[in-house]
Amino acid sequence: MTVHKSPAVRTVLISGAGIAGPALAYWLGRHGFEPTVVELAPALRPGGQAVDFRGSAHLTVLERMGLLPELRRIRTGGSPMRFVDESGRTLLHLPAEFAGGEIEVPRGDLARALYEHGLPRTEYVFGDSITRLTETPSGVQADFRSGTSREFDLVIGADGIHSTVRRLAFGPEEDHVSHLGYYAATWQLPNVLGVEKGSVGHNAPGRLASVGADHRDPSRAGAFFVFAAPELSYDRHDPEQQKRLLHDAFSGLGWEVPRLLDSLRGAPDLYFDSISRADVAAWSRGRVCLIGDAACGATIGGMGTGTAVVAAYVLAGELARARNDHRTAFTRYENRLRAYAEGCQAGGDRTGKFLAPGTATGIRLRNTLLSRPWLLNRMLRMGERVSSTVDLPHYGAQPDAAGHAGRGDRTGRIGRVG
Repeated sequence: MTVHKSPAVRTVLISGAGIAGPALAYWLGRHGFEPTVVELAPALRPGGQAVDFRGSAHLTVLERMGLLPELRRIRTGGSPMRFVDESGRTLLHLPAEFAGGEIEVPRGDLARALYEHGLPRTEYVFGDSITRLTETPSGVQADFRSGTSREFDLVIGADGIHSTVRRLAFGPEEDHVSHLGYYAATWQLPNVLGVEKGSVGHNAPGRLASVGADHRDPSRAGAFFVFAAPELSYDRHDPEQQKRLLHDAFSGLGWEVPRLLDSLRGAPDLYFDSISRADVAAWSRGRVCLIGDAACGATIGGMGTGTAVVAAYVLAGELARARNDHRTAFTRYENRLRAYAEGCQAGGDRTGKFLAPGTATGIRLRNTLLSRPWLLNRMLRMGERVSSTVDLPHYGAQPDAAGHAGRGDRTGRIGRVG
């Protein structure tokens, strides 16, 4: 009897160089795979809001990656939040650990650390994106915006809540993403308010305007605006249109809102998006699989960063454990992670209502309740419990390759193979 062996799964294309993509590439490299990460942006995206890790699952994966010492060096120390009235009088103060978890780091610094950690065994291609996926008998052919094509054994969508891979392989975004009634925006600006640590913000019904200090450069700050709105029709790639939407939403507000809005004129790094959640019935289809926000994300408040790092560890480990059977690996990965990810994701449903309650009564009620230490402590413990409810096997990865020669970093096109 002739035994036909499945061809070895070696090459893996990952779309997205945010958090989930580089984390997955790192672990795939540790298990002997050959990951390639493609990213539409011309380079790693700097800046962004601080992100946090909390609970034993997050910290265990970071420790197994060898990243904990570095993250502790670059952590912010937490970001206390202060809510004020129009005159600047404090109405509510939330301690650093409420939003900052056990370790809080700037998102751009985290992305850089993950990228550098996995670079020795990862090929990065910036300034390109996938335009078509075609499954073949031996893999997946990926066509790219640059006009080139290449075949990979597997393709992973780690490209966020507006995932291109999910759209190409699973169907239109509207089938998988639900608007949660709010929009959020961030941008960098001079520290015109002289904020020293954490953030200070002002509420009106359905709106929050806040600004937070840059923990490394006291002359810089970051604005963070949230507002309630039905789903809007706008161009996600047109920052000028997004700036007009922000001006319209916050027109007429007092406090420091006019000064903060004025800073939008020269802001080159505006982030603007809906607060939404992604729900996909099955995280894999054939040789294509989703991870992070693409599979089960919430724009803000769903512990997406920690969940992405945990999911990267599990997906790479299950692919290694199943050897060449990607179907079994994808099933085990989803079975192990789905309930955990959905539990973390649920927090995102409440984020907009917490940050920008829809009525004056709602704002007062939030401020009153969260002024009680026992309730704050209870909420912190709940977050830690939710973020730790997952079993993390030891998958037997190869020793870390830090310091070894890498596979390279390219900007531009992915060359045609074959």
